[in-house]
Amino acid sequence: MSDKNNDDSQESRQASREEDAALMARVAADDQEAIAALYDRFVSLVFRMAVQALPTRPEAEDAVQEVFLRLWRTADRFDAERAALVTWVMLITRRHIVDRLRRTRSRISTVSMLEGQGSSGSGNESSLEESERFGELMKRVDALPDLQRTVVIRSYLGGQTLRQISEELDTPLGTVKSALSRALVRLRERVGEEIVE
Repeated sequence: MSDKNNDDSQESRQASREEDAALMARVAADDQEAIAALYDRFVSLVFRMAVQALPTRPEAEDAVQEVFLRLWRTADRFDAERAALVTWVMLITRRHIVDRLRRTRSRISTVSMLEGQGSSGSGNESSLEESERFGELMKRVDALPDLQRTVVIRSYLGGQTLRQISEELDTPLGTVKSALSRALVRLRERVGEEIVE
């Protein structure tokens, strides 16, 4: 029975990747319905990430528009074999937010230097390292089974409670909790394996 469930999961993931690739091909071809579908599917996730990272709501709203513009312009670069669409969207969002924060810090540093206060450049390096770690983490999350991946993304990046996820997925709360627990164990194991290597 376990092999059948695993096969079903693999088939489901492959079908999802094919649908995502088709959607992004349509976005790259300037299909307005596809662009609207991409926006509708991911706007709440992108907005939550922007609101959590940026200091003001107007900046977050601007960032959302810029992220979707970037997604549209780079749609032809999406490769469904390398990452799930949700992972790709989150990576682009994260990079955009980091770039935006970096530009803001750079302006502040320039003003500080002109005022004679100076600044250390360590902030940019730590942001870059953090962005790289986030990218590696998202690759690990993308490799999780469907339910585990969905619960991790919705709870940690989407800010949803486990009860909300349970209701939206029409899945028992206990199943959602155990999926999150198993996902965190798998992610820790993978990090441990990389340290040992």
